[in-house]
Amino acid sequence: MQRRQGNGLAIVLIVIGALMLMGIALPLIHGMFRLLFPVLLVVLGYYGIKRGHKLIGWVVLFVGVMSLIAKLSWIIGPLLGIALVVWGISVLKGKRSGTY
Repeated sequence: MQRRQGNGLAIVLIVIGALMLMGIALPLIHGMFRLLFPVLLVVLGYYGIKRGHKLIGWVVLFVGVMSLIAKLSWIIGPLLGIALVVWGISVLKGKRSGTY
């Protein structure tokens, strides 16, 4: 058997292909890319704004932020609820002392 330099890429491709055939890698890759793509849009939008392409930069940034909000709504909703409860309690405590 002849061993050549650069077999690392071939081994990585074989491992990824085997994981995909077993059905393990697809959910893992999907989970990574569903958050990675909106973050990439935000970064590209910011980069576009800084480079002077303001309109397209703002559009891409807006789409990325909206997508991130949609993807992270499972944690934003409960955090917003906790914030509202804390704010309400602070308002109630403030009324007793006569100041807001």
